[in-house]
Amino acid sequence: MTWTMPPETAPQDRVWLSFPAPGSSALGDTPELNRAGRLAWAAVANAAVRHEPVTVVVDPGEETHARRLLDSAVDVVVAALDDAWIRDNGPTFVHAQDGSVAAVDWVFNGWGRQEWSTWEKDARVGALVADLAGTPKVGSTLVNEGGGIVVDGNGTVVVTETVQLDPHRNPGLGKAEVEAELRDKLGVRQVLWLRRGLARDTEMFGTRGHADLLVAFPSPGTVLVHTQGDPEHPDHEVSREIREVFERSTDADGNPWRIVELPAPQALTDEEGFVDYSYINHLVVNGAVIACSFQDPHDEVALSVLAEEYAGREIVALDARPIFGRGGGIHCITQHQPSPRNTAAHGK
Repeated sequence: MTWTMPPETAPQDRVWLSFPAPGSSALGDTPELNRAGRLAWAAVANAAVRHEPVTVVVDPGEETHARRLLDSAVDVVVAALDDAWIRDNGPTFVHAQDGSVAAVDWVFNGWGRQEWSTWEKDARVGALVADLAGTPKVGSTLVNEGGGIVVDGNGTVVVTETVQLDPHRNPGLGKAEVEAELRDKLGVRQVLWLRRGLARDTEMFGTRGHADLLVAFPSPGTVLVHTQGDPEHPDHEVSREIREVFERSTDADGNPWRIVELPAPQALTDEEGFVDYSYINHLVVNGAVIACSFQDPHDEVALSVLAEEYAGREIVALDARPIFGRGGGIHCITQHQPSPRNTAAHGK
């Protein structure tokens, strides 16, 4: 069977989220922090449901909070959860050769067996969502998260060495083995390797370098690159390295990339140190982009770039600081489910 992951701009049937579960990294140590986490997740679900169906998976203990904060149009299903990052523990949806949709169920082990993480329940979320979506499951032995892969839908996937070659994820695997599995499950023709992710994302409570904070593909042949322009920030060098990879490479058809820089926010630090705020970590839905705002002077510039690159889609900006403060962004807490593809229209 041949599988192909479409671009995130392809038509979608649904967006999935997990509502923060008690004890998860999405909540906190006080009632105020707990409410802020729940409000941030609910805001994304409520924005997305204006454009397409949304389902939120809710831990049994969180039903009351979820139904109070979520729009009545949002579907709620109850299942046991450890945390709230469904991009990573949920499935990656792909097309079969006949245009139908299937769900790749990667192995999830808490971002490389992080000492602060529990994942026994979340390791079952991929299969759960596939069942709820009514899609066949495609098994994989690769430890991988949805945030660790970014595809252009035309044969290229972007990954980082620090995630895919992490000995706590895939001990003993080299680039060739990882590439073989990504080619098989995503239908890609080339794998572009970035050396590392953003600095904060490689610290104790990070993922060790997810790609969905670094690049996005708004249209064929165009790549949006996270660009930290301030040399005082350690990600200044990271973003330079990313740009160089795309300058030296081509798309899977041999065409040079059109590189569009998406500037990082002006804010460099918070109370924990250097931030990993990234406008790259947005969610594309039918007719809109749910974008990250940081109440920052660079918001206007970044949102205008997104409006130009996603022409014809409404740009919906949400304050993403409460989400980033808990370890990720809007893309990280969502998972998109593409619509079945009309194979006749694609000449197949």
